[in-house]
Amino acid sequence: MSLSTLSRRINIRLPAGDMLPLDLIRLRPLMERTSGRPEVRIGLIDGPVATGHPDLINQRLLPLHAPHAATCDKTDSLACLHGTFVAGILCARRGAPAPALCPGCTLLIHPVFAEAASGREQLPSATPLQLAMAIDACVGAGARIINLSLGLATHSGTGDQALKEALDHALRRGTIVVAAAGNQGAIGGSTITSHPWVISVVACDQRGQPTRESNLGTSIGRRGLMAPGDRITSLGPNGKSLVLSGTSVAVGFVSGAIALLWSEFPSATAAQIKLAVTPAGVGPMRASVVPPLLDVLAAQRRLRDWSTSL
Repeated sequence: MSLSTLSRRINIRLPAGDMLPLDLIRLRPLMERTSGRPEVRIGLIDGPVATGHPDLINQRLLPLHAPHAATCDKTDSLACLHGTFVAGILCARRGAPAPALCPGCTLLIHPVFAEAASGREQLPSATPLQLAMAIDACVGAGARIINLSLGLATHSGTGDQALKEALDHALRRGTIVVAAAGNQGAIGGSTITSHPWVISVVACDQRGQPTRESNLGTSIGRRGLMAPGDRITSLGPNGKSLVLSGTSVAVGFVSGAIALLWSEFPSATAAQIKLAVTPAGVGPMRASVVPPLLDVLAAQRRLRDWSTSL
């Protein structure tokens, strides 16, 4: 069954006509109010970032290991391209050819993708154990949000258990984990997307409809979100802009929006922020395998109402 047919059967409410990504999720008004706070730290677990890029060079980029480990050795590698692209969505300077959602926030860079020879790489992925260690490092460095624009390369009992424990640790420390649902066009879940604390993100097109490639599932539909992931422009490591699609791209919009909301409402708890952006818990339990579209303006109103009621 195609996703377009599936969306019709479960009566998804879609915006009319193509819309710009920021307008589709009603993010622009919040971006006009704030560019983020330095104390709001976003953990980017991805590839290395071209930290010398003109649109990143003066931003708050903090490597979690030796500085040379966070930047790119091979600017033509897929790892460097991917990390730089997602970093551009999150914290490029305003005015750059990228969404540049939260340039005032601090980006913690923790590469987990190896830089191989150009043209010989697989899609960005990490082992469960690598990912667990990276999550623990970001939590320990004070990340409020962790951005996982990646998939799992392998599975093992030990590694999956370590990953679950790392996600549990993030929950206890109040670090929100935002993760890509995956691009296999499958129905199901994983150790990451099935975890109750994780916000799984499905990519949508410019009409707010899930893309054919996005994975869906019960836990994704109940606790996840849709966000723009179709033909998004951001930074390339060689100084030129790139256009990419997929759930990896969509994750950045959710992470960046959460960072801006936390900057606007600094006294909010992680649970309040998560509840504000994900309708689960606000209304009846969702039965759909397709999550709702991120609505930043609605989340902002919820947080404002809660803050004034205290």
